[in-house]
Amino acid sequence: MELYWFLQAPWFLLVLNVILALTVVFLERRDIGVTWAWIMVLFFLPIIGFVLYLFLGQNLSKIKRYQFREQEKILLPGISVQRQQLLEDKLEFNDPRTARYRELLHMNMVGDFSLYTQDNDVIIYSDGKEKFDALLADIARAERYIHVQYYIWQNDDLGRRLIDALTEKAKQGLEVRVLYDAWGSKKVGRRFLQKFRDAGGVAAPFFPSRIPFINFKMNYRNHRKLVIIDGSCGYIGGFNVGDEYLGKVEKFGYWRDTHLRIEGTALIQMHAIFLHDWSLSIKQPIPENLFLSVSHPFPGKVGAQIISSGPDQSRETIKLAYIKMMDQARECIMIQTPYFIPDDSMMTALKMAILSGVEVHLMIPKVPDHKMVYWASYSYLGELLDLGVNCYLYKKGFIHAKTMVVDGRLASVGTANMDIRSYKLNFEVNAILYDSQKAGELESLFRKDMEESEVLTLEQYKQRPLLRKALESFTRLLSPIL
Repeated sequence: MELYWFLQAPWFLLVLNVILALTVVFLERRDIGVTWAWIMVLFFLPIIGFVLYLFLGQNLSKIKRYQFREQEKILLPGISVQRQQLLEDKLEFNDPRTARYRELLHMNMVGDFSLYTQDNDVIIYSDGKEKFDALLADIARAERYIHVQYYIWQNDDLGRRLIDALTEKAKQGLEVRVLYDAWGSKKVGRRFLQKFRDAGGVAAPFFPSRIPFINFKMNYRNHRKLVIIDGSCGYIGGFNVGDEYLGKVEKFGYWRDTHLRIEGTALIQMHAIFLHDWSLSIKQPIPENLFLSVSHPFPGKVGAQIISSGPDQSRETIKLAYIKMMDQARECIMIQTPYFIPDDSMMTALKMAILSGVEVHLMIPKVPDHKMVYWASYSYLGELLDLGVNCYLYKKGFIHAKTMVVDGRLASVGTANMDIRSYKLNFEVNAILYDSQKAGELESLFRKDMEESEVLTLEQYKQRPLLRKALESFTRLLSPIL
């Protein structure tokens, strides 16, 4: 009898796996590429694949969340006025050379309730030490509140320096809130935060595990990096908190990233996004008096929109912004991203730009931090190299910047990589700058990075070893869920 059941076990597993696969296909309404990727995992890894699906494949739209509309209530009046001005061509731009991007402005207003502000002062940081020195100095000057949000927060020298600085401000009576991603900041535990909490600081993990070592939401990561201090300045960009971001970890070498320090009414939207994530984490509504309002304009001149996207939204706002920026390019597109896994729409936009005569420059790391993602990235380069893209492999260290510069007039800096994960699975936030001077600074940084990179030619690409090509082809099949 036992032998009979042993012989029948493979058939039982096969039937069970088919049932599980059909569940994925018919019960989960999702992208066809993602569906096929999961079916492949289920086929090659029976039962184990379904366990992986439970952890990584949930559709977040089915997760009950707190209905949060305060951001829209605050921003909607200003957005309505700006939309009308755009439609009537009455909106005046501080930089007339950015007036051609009215369609992008309108799309972000409609799709993401994103207010356009033109009184911002922006400082660009490309070095971790400079960025964190500036942040710690701003924290030391804070007088009312400090709101901090990072995806990765390491329990190392920099991580402890930052939490100690926040603890000191909490002791002084300031309202200090820290939000960290439960998956990305696994080393942030009770002991790490104890002194901070004892001083009156408040910390919350985003999507924590209810069961030790098991987190069914681990695939949905809050990848945002935001700091808002007193409603007077804020930070947004690619740097997380850890010694590697200062270039102190030998594995990565010099860490090249891009971050912005902003003073201006763009902080209203940055703060609303932080409070949205905070309410999602603590599962409580946010008192309206916490929302930032600005009674007088800032003296800056930089035009900016803050846009966000996440798996809890129906629109892939940041991806649509990337595509629209490419569509409006006439001369040059410069892209820096550590992970390049575009979906079909993004590849189409890039191909159309190249075939239309736009110079497209793409920079990725020469040495990867995640090999499977890197192999998948390489699989997409051949099609673009064949059309004439200029591809650079950054070799000074690791490039983690997520930037796009269009025609030296328009730029995006933020947390969203050019990959499917950032479009569909992560909570992300980007700043779009409508300013020739700041776009020019980012273009100059790109050209400086070109000196620290090697050019990847089509001939070199074709000479890759056969095993490497096979790995790239296999990982590309999994790219929708990497």
